[in-house]
Amino acid sequence: MAWKRPWRRCVRSGLRVTGFQVLRDFEGLSGHLHEYKMDIAKSMLEMCYALDCRVLLICSSTSVHATGETQALVRDLRKLAMLAIPMNIKIAYEALSWGRVVNEFPQAWDIICQADMPNLGLGFDSFHMFATKTSLDELDMLDPDKIFLVQLADFMWTEIKSVEERIATARHFRVFPGEGVHSEALAALVTRLHGLGYRGDYSFEVFNDDYQQMPLPTVAQRAWRSALWLGEDVLRRSVPLPNQIRLKR
Repeated sequence: MAWKRPWRRCVRSGLRVTGFQVLRDFEGLSGHLHEYKMDIAKSMLEMCYALDCRVLLICSSTSVHATGETQALVRDLRKLAMLAIPMNIKIAYEALSWGRVVNEFPQAWDIICQADMPNLGLGFDSFHMFATKTSLDELDMLDPDKIFLVQLADFMWTEIKSVEERIATARHFRVFPGEGVHSEALAALVTRLHGLGYRGDYSFEVFNDDYQQMPLPTVAQRAWRSALWLGEDVLRRSVPLPNQIRLKR
């Protein structure tokens, strides 16, 4: 099939895919909408498996058709996790700051705990935490082994007041960690997660229209500087060899 060709090229490149994103508006639906989203989820799991990726990201629903009943959300996430088990894929559930019911990571964590599936954990996005002003102290409730991916991004505004501003900034105006006005907050977050025991992957969840107007090598260099900032300045780990940065053990 044609869709498999790009995946084969990615696998041959030697790159490792940290997470396959993103399944949207999945949980809390009923009837034909639920069946439709189940078909979408199955297809995404197949693509994730074809890429030899071990994490599928799902963000909290924004659909007006989804119920807010916790047990329905738990049921659907448990069903998704069960579908992923034969493929050895983990499901990372992320709270969108504009989610209809779940918009902060403590809420997502509560649903994950109730679903109680070994391959269902948290997808953590720093942008949404800062947008909702969730306290760092809430991190202490998390089990680091159930955090499946941490996504980092900065932005240029000190405060985002409305849902519309959150959506616009998240989709168009994120910058690399260390480039915005929240560098100290990001450093505190990463340090806290490291102290908690998190040793998984960090990815840069950066969507920026300006970067699309720049040469790709320039954008890649900015990402490299951000990775060095994270690995050397924040986590204070030395780089063992040139061009061989390692951000986890």
